[in-house]
Amino acid sequence: MRSRFSAFFASWISVGVGLAGCASDLGLVPSRSKSNAIVVGDEPYAVNAGAEVLAVGGNAVDAVTAIYFALSVTYPVAAGLGGGGICLVHDTARGRDDEFDFLARDSAGKGAFAVPGNVRGFATMQTAMGNLPWQRVIASAEGYAATGFPISRALWSRLNAAENIIRLDAGLASEFMDESGQVKPAGSRVFNHELADTLSRIRTDGAGGLYKGVVGARIEAYASAQSGSLAGAELAEYAPLRGSPRVIRFGDFNVLLPGESTGAGVFAGALFENVLYASRSVSSSSNTEAAVVSATKRTLSSFGVANLPNDLGATGFAAMDEHGQAVSCAVTMNGPFGSGHTAQGTGVTLARAPSASQAGLAAAFLTPVIATDSDGAAVLTGAGAGGPVGTASVADALARLRKGEVVTRRGDAHINGEVYDTVNAILCQESVCSALVDASSSGLGAAPGP
Repeated sequence: MRSRFSAFFASWISVGVGLAGCASDLGLVPSRSKSNAIVVGDEPYAVNAGAEVLAVGGNAVDAVTAIYFALSVTYPVAAGLGGGGICLVHDTARGRDDEFDFLARDSAGKGAFAVPGNVRGFATMQTAMGNLPWQRVIASAEGYAATGFPISRALWSRLNAAENIIRLDAGLASEFMDESGQVKPAGSRVFNHELADTLSRIRTDGAGGLYKGVVGARIEAYASAQSGSLAGAELAEYAPLRGSPRVIRFGDFNVLLPGESTGAGVFAGALFENVLYASRSVSSSSNTEAAVVSATKRTLSSFGVANLPNDLGATGFAAMDEHGQAVSCAVTMNGPFGSGHTAQGTGVTLARAPSASQAGLAAAFLTPVIATDSDGAAVLTGAGAGGPVGTASVADALARLRKGEVVTRRGDAHINGEVYDTVNAILCQESVCSALVDASSSGLGAAPGP
């Protein structure tokens, strides 16, 4: 939802958190084929990259990996190579569920820049569970960076909001600002040759193309010059965590959430449990939203967060393949464009260290979710990111599905202030899976071509 929400939880008046997508300017994209393979996300060029991967035999893990790397080029405000995130995988063929945690971490020296997690995380997941060669899932991203892509409306709105950050970084300004110092308009073709070179190294050398060798050395040197304290050994030794997601019972659904070892898991788990508690007293569908509002207020109060930055620099995306493998991911730069610093010679904008001010709160509101029915089939695969209402919106969708409603909308929110958040999901109802794109965004849901 490209909606704007309050940073001041104490002054919440009301929160409407229904999930929507058919109101998106790019529309509801149902997949009516037997496969129901489909992808969804905030930025359309990246989503198309995921759909192309499905079309050539990739699975859902391959698709989200392609989406992420494309986003690092076409939506770097929230999904840069310097950031981190969380993915959940429901694999019916293997009969297992997995969680991959690869959040950006504080450096040992507690500098301003985070140790990146995204590249290692997606490489680990795709190597373990993907179908396609690694080189294939990187190809679209490298192509976008090398030959250029038009600025989408999705990216343009975020660039406008982050204008002052872009202006202060030579790398970002050269790509996204014109000669008069203004953000280039939507449709302008941009490219990033340094980022293309880094993606080329990642394509040929795997994750080591970022964490070691020339690129790793340049990142270390840049961080040192900026008093960022990011040692080469920290880059080389970064390792994601793989485990089992938390599972809660939500009516007839089993709901997979991030585990309690992450702030995201703690917050989402508490909110979903509170939604369950509140919904027990709700009998009519018209009161579902009221139950979620009540649960959200209760959860926020228990965490005692006084305020949030307007933009936590996050995004979420999901994919489902023809075999029923479902993957949901949420990533963040811990602020729009992270630290706002691009390591010279790499095209890599570094995430803000989690301990820097309120940057660490971004990870608490990453909410990849997969809900399955009694047969183990995914009925909801989606992610909220960027703020608490994104998490609440996914809970609201599940509460409505639990009642047998057809979920096609999200309600309004009335809060004192603004916080950017987003939610995208794939919902499967009556054997048809549809991509529900964030209601006010310019994102996309796409099925692979024939």
